[in-house]
Amino acid sequence: MIPASPHRAQPRPWQQLWREAITDPRELLDLLDLGHLADRLLPGADTGFPMRVPRGYAARMRRGDPADPLLRQVLPLAAELAPTPGYVDDAVGDLAARAAPGVLRKYRGRALLIATGSCAVHCRYCFRRHFPYAEETAAAGQWHAAIAHLRADSAIEEVILSGGDPWSLATPKLAELTAALAPIAHLRRLRIHTRLPVVLPERVDAALCAWLERLPWPVAVVLHANHANELDAAVAAACGRLRAAGATLLNQSVLLRGVNDDVETLAALSERLFACGVVPYYLHQLDPVAGAAHFAVPDARARQLVEDLRARLSGYLLPRLVREVPGAIAKLPV
Repeated sequence: MIPASPHRAQPRPWQQLWREAITDPRELLDLLDLGHLADRLLPGADTGFPMRVPRGYAARMRRGDPADPLLRQVLPLAAELAPTPGYVDDAVGDLAARAAPGVLRKYRGRALLIATGSCAVHCRYCFRRHFPYAEETAAAGQWHAAIAHLRADSAIEEVILSGGDPWSLATPKLAELTAALAPIAHLRRLRIHTRLPVVLPERVDAALCAWLERLPWPVAVVLHANHANELDAAVAAACGRLRAAGATLLNQSVLLRGVNDDVETLAALSERLFACGVVPYYLHQLDPVAGAAHFAVPDARARQLVEDLRARLSGYLLPRLVREVPGAIAKLPV
C-alpha cells in the first residue's frame, strides 16, 4: 500500500484534501509502482468521465497489484470504450423521473434531490456518469423550484439527498437547504446517500456533525462501500462520529466483477461494516450504464453468492440483492 500521510496534530480541512485529489491516471499508476502498465491498461481515447481519487483512498491500495479491488473501482480502462448492447447513458431512467429542476420522483412517498454533480471520487461504474448535472441540480436558483415542488405535494414524506455526492457541498450550503425544508410539515424523514465518509472521512468534521444533530427529522445516512479494504480506522472513526450525531448508518454495495464477486470478500465486507456500526442493506446488481459493462456479474452467479453468504452470516449481515428497473415501483429482488 502507499504510505499514509504522517500524523498531524491538527487534521487538514477536508476541502484542502479534496483539492489534492489525483486526477491523472498515470500519476496514480506511478504511485502504485504500476507505471510500466499504463499503456496497456489505460484507454487510448477520452472516456468522457475524468478520474478523481482522494490521496487517502489511494493510500489503501496495494502497491504492484493491477487487480487491487480499490484501484479497479477508480482507474479508467480501455474496456470502457467498448460499446455494449443494452448499456446506455441513462441506465435507471433518471431523466424520465424528473419532476422539477433537480428533483426525481420514482417511488411513492419519496423525492430525490440531485443536490450537486460534484463527488470526491469518480467510480467507473457510476450510473450517473453521463447525467446532465449542469442542467439538473436542485441547488440551481437557491433551491426554490425544488422546495416549491416538495411543499406542494403532501404525499412526499421522505427527502433523499443524492448527486454527485451531497456532502460535496459546504456545510453552510447544506444548512441552507435543510432550513428551507424544515417548515414543510409533511416531511418525516431525511435520507442522505454519500460516499465521502468512505473515500474522504475527513469530511465528517465537527461542523457537519453539529448540522446533523440539529436536524428536525430522523436521518438515515446510506454509505457506499464495496470492499472491506475501503474501511480503515479513519473511516470507522468517521462512522462513529455520524452515529454519535444521531444518524442511522446503512450501506449499499454494487456487485462488481473483479472487485467483490466472491463469497469471502462479501462476507468480510458485511462483517467489517457492522464492526463500523453500519448495517449492510443492499447489494445492487450493476446498473447497465455505458462504459461499465466489464463490471457485470451474471444474475445466476449473483444469486449463488447470496445463498453462500446466507449459509455463513447472521441474517442482519446479509444484504438484499436488488436491481433498479426504470419504471418499477421499487428496487426489485434479483
